[in-house]
Amino acid sequence: MKRILMLTTGGTIASEPTEEGLAPAMDGRLLAAYLNGLAAENQLQIENLYQLDSSNIQPEEWQGMARAVASRFQQYDGIVMTHGTDTMAYTASVLSFMLRNIPVPVVLTGSQLPIRHPLTDGVENLRCAFAMATSGRAGVFVAFDRKIILGTRAVKVRTTGFDAFESVNCPYAAMVDSTGLRLNEAVLRKPAGDFQLEDRLCDGVILIKLTPGLNPEIFDMLLQMQYKGIVIEAFGAGGLNFVRRDLISKLHKVVQSGIPVVVCSQCLYERSDFTIYQAGQKALESGVLQAYDMTTEAAVTKLMWALGQTNRPGEIRRIFETCYAGEVSLT
Repeated sequence: MKRILMLTTGGTIASEPTEEGLAPAMDGRLLAAYLNGLAAENQLQIENLYQLDSSNIQPEEWQGMARAVASRFQQYDGIVMTHGTDTMAYTASVLSFMLRNIPVPVVLTGSQLPIRHPLTDGVENLRCAFAMATSGRAGVFVAFDRKIILGTRAVKVRTTGFDAFESVNCPYAAMVDSTGLRLNEAVLRKPAGDFQLEDRLCDGVILIKLTPGLNPEIFDMLLQMQYKGIVIEAFGAGGLNFVRRDLISKLHKVVQSGIPVVVCSQCLYERSDFTIYQAGQKALESGVLQAYDMTTEAAVTKLMWALGQTNRPGEIRRIFETCYAGEVSLT
């Protein structure tokens, strides 16, 4: 029997109808009752961390989750965490950075329908999460729709479909089919050292989606608001406008002021490459950092995590030139 810890945080899977719509109400004991014999097959411990719609999961909750895992993982073979789907990709990404070299599986899951619903996907998602949690493969993962995704590569791409998450720019870490849990050894990573809890975060990071005609003066406002880091979703492989509205010159001033700027692509798949076009090369000359093939969720949370460790531009650049949890392909 495997020793499994189930941490609950709320989300749709634990929701009940109210006069104001669905809201988290069920605790872990009630969720586990739907697992039938699965709970009996493992030594299951349940702890309720939060009872929140995932829209209300914020950096303070991320730190609470990371600390809960760090203080308990040595007693267990794996950890399952139930979570709402809307911000699950952000949580999975940031936990991947905060739980450096975690030696056991930490598997996030949830559902598109409450577990009490007769057509729920919650039971199957929990079963898959437990399968990965008992696999002995280290790391942070998302289990959904019979797919296991690296925490730094998960993106929610559908609002109602049961196949809500995709693994972006990376194959699935595992899949569940009639043969059971099929692990993809090419994706799974081994800890590179001893476990470290690195839970300091900077919440002063903002994400800007570039649109044609965006007024560069918005970045002056962000500096006045004392933001510490900026992530920009640029066009295509890395395009930023510099004709009439000179965004690149403005970003150069932002970088010179000590504020790191990370630029990723608005395109969901494939990598950015700022060396291809004139606009991209000008952006690199301004001092921005490339996100390459990182998801937006990973880029945002990695910058929050990096700024939690240091405010030195050179060190932040080094962090973004390092792959910690499968979040980026640098070659």
